[in-house]
Order: sequence, then C-alpha cells, then structure tokens
Amino acid sequence: MRVLHVIPSVSPHRGGPSRVAINLVKHLREQGVEAEIATTNDDGSGSDAPLAVPVNCKSEYEGVPVWFFPLSASPRQNVTLGRDKGFLFSADLTQWLWNHIRSYDILDNHYLFSYASSCAGAIARWQNVPYTVRTMGQLAPWALAQSRRKKQLYAFLLERRNLNRAAAVHCTSAGEVTDVRNFGVTAPTLTLPLGVEFSQPLPDAKQKLRARYQLPGGVPLILFLSRLHYKKRPDLLLQALHQLGSQTTPFHLLLAGSGEPDYLETLKDLVSGLGLAERTTFTGFVAGEDKDLVLQGSDLFVLPSFSENFGIAVAEAMAAGLPVLIAPEVQIAPDIAQAQAGLVVEGTVSAFAEAIAHLLNSQSDRVQLGRNGVQYAQQHYTWSAIATQLANSYQSLCQNSPSNAIASP
Repeated sequence: MRVLHVIPSVSPHRGGPSRVAINLVKHLREQGVEAEIATTNDDGSGSDAPLAVPVNCKSEYEGVPVWFFPLSASPRQNVTLGRDKGFLFSADLTQWLWNHIRSYDILDNHYLFSYASSCAGAIARWQNVPYTVRTMGQLAPWALAQSRRKKQLYAFLLERRNLNRAAAVHCTSAGEVTDVRNFGVTAPTLTLPLGVEFSQPLPDAKQKLRARYQLPGGVPLILFLSRLHYKKRPDLLLQALHQLGSQTTPFHLLLAGSGEPDYLETLKDLVSGLGLAERTTFTGFVAGEDKDLVLQGSDLFVLPSFSENFGIAVAEAMAAGLPVLIAPEVQIAPDIAQAQAGLVVEGTVSAFAEAIAHLLNSQSDRVQLGRNGVQYAQQHYTWSAIATQLANSYQSLCQNSPSNAIASP
C-alpha cells in the first residue's frame, strides 16, 4: 500500500503537527506501508528564508521520504487565517499532485484552511483517489472564532466539501469528534490518539538542566513547552505565578519554545512588569536531547491553552514522568483525569494559581501523578500501536472508498 501524507509544512517551528506527520510516516513504514510526505519548504520561524532542503524531488528528512516544493512568489502565500501565515501557496506542489496523486492508494491530508490540504483533497476527488482529513483542532469553537469571516467563506467555497467527501475524518479525541459533527460534517470519523517517543533516561537530568541554563538549585522547575503563541496562553501562566507571590514555595519557570518576535517581546515585557524576571528563563526552541533534558529535568508541566485537539506536548510530558496541569479545552483532558496524571482546572488565573501552589507544595503528589502519567502513556500513546491501527484503517477505507471518497468535486 502506498500512502501520501500532505501537510503545509514540516518545519519544527510549526510545532506538534509537523512532528505528528513525520512520526506517523516513520512508524507506518516500519509496518510495511510505503508512506511519504508532500509539503512545502516553509521554515515557519517567521523569517523569509525557507528550509534548507532540496525542492521538486524526493529526499530524506528526519529519517522519512519527503517531497518538498517551493512556496510560490505570490501574495497568496501570505494569506492569513488567524495570526499564523498558514495558507502557503505552492504552484509546484499543485502540478506535482495533479501528475502523481494516482500513484498512491490513499492520501492523508493534515490541517484545514490551508492550500496544500485543500488542493490535495480537490485533486483526489477529481482523480478518484480516497483521502482522509485531519482537522488538528481547527474546528474547535475557539479556533473557528479566529478570523471567523474568512473561515466561513473558505468553508463555504472549499473546506466543508473537502471534509464531507473524505473517506474519513481523523480525530484524536471524543471532543474533536463532537467539534467535527457540530461543524456539520457527515463523513465517517476515525478516532485514534497521537503517539509520543519514549526517550532514554538522561542521567542526572535535573542537575544537567540547571547547569545548562544556570538555574537555582533546590527550586521546583515549572515547564511550559510549546510554541510561544497567544493561543497557548503563556500570559495566563505568568499572571498565575505573579498571583502566588510569597504564598508558596520558590519556583523557576522555563518557557521553552519559539514564536513571532513581536509576541516574544510582549511576553518578555510582561515577565519584567510582573516582577518575574529573576524566576523565568526563555530557553528558545528546543529539540532532540535539549527537549529531553527540559522534560526530564523539570518538576511540573503547565499548558493553559485556549484550544488543543490533543496536546502532543502534554502526552510527551506524561511519558517523561511529569505531572501535568492543563485547561479543559486541551482535549486530552479526559485522559488526564482517567489516568490521574495531573490536574484539569478552569482557564482562569486564580484556578491555575491555586493548582500550581498545591503541586509545588506537595512533592508526593507530583511524584504519584507523574508515575500515573508514564503508565498511561506507555499503554495508550505508543506510535507503533497507533501506526498499526492506522494501517488497518487505510486498508478498510480503500476497500470501501466508493461510498465516500470517489465522488464529484
């Protein structure tokens, strides 16, 4: 079976969706599926420079075969839906999809309201190739409220048909299924969680992390590991920590991630204004062993996001043994509650301040919640098991494709 994953960008600066696509393809290939990726050379870092990769040919990237295509020198590539430049128009990708899409048995399209996935869906319908769509949390109420009119028009012209003609819409949680149905999508849904990589333990991770960033010893480390974006609400976390004042044990906050320069400056000004400069470290973007180090060396993970379809960083924190503190809008929340792997609290400053104070003052609770999270992640979030289920789903969808995927555009 040949499967093509289509995604606007696989740049690490684009966060979780890029890692999801790469890891899915990697583990599908281990299952004997000929999976590849088609994408653009978008860097996603806010700079004008593209990824340093060959274009208009297949190459190996992060251990998987990827077809990269250049962004077109057109104003359309800068269309925004929300605060991210995510339309990413590529004429070369369009031509390649038209010429080669029938070489694949099924397409797996990642993301909505973006050129690559919308184009791939339309061409697949024209050429009678079944496809699935991953909504990636973009049909959650908060997400739809961003640039609402643009998205309503886009949905009317393209996206609603793209979803309803899919062989299946891939959701990662029951909450995402609800969002899909509330959007009026009638196509079948496939619900599978995402996976995480279980890294080898790093000896003396806590000591090494403190040495790397010159952090104070004996102070609990709070980790925010995600793209620094207003959707993730790092500002709420900062306000909650400010509210704690001297009523709790000492702490130090690690803000691990990259973001738009203007937003980073806003956060740094907020840190200074709230008197948290001595208790906060901006690590910048972390990956590989640096990422393993912040996960294994910290004491508590916090993500008060407005909206997450799954929250891959939360699952990674669980796999690393960190207790997690999240808002209900992070749709992995039912898993956290079931596993007793952390706390789920309303997305308010006072609620997060109270929960952080409790966890900082109870090392025994942190340890037990972390152990519960590791056990749950090992049972439910392994990429190999998820890839096996997905490969079986592809087979089933291909066998039944006429009723859903093969239809007029």
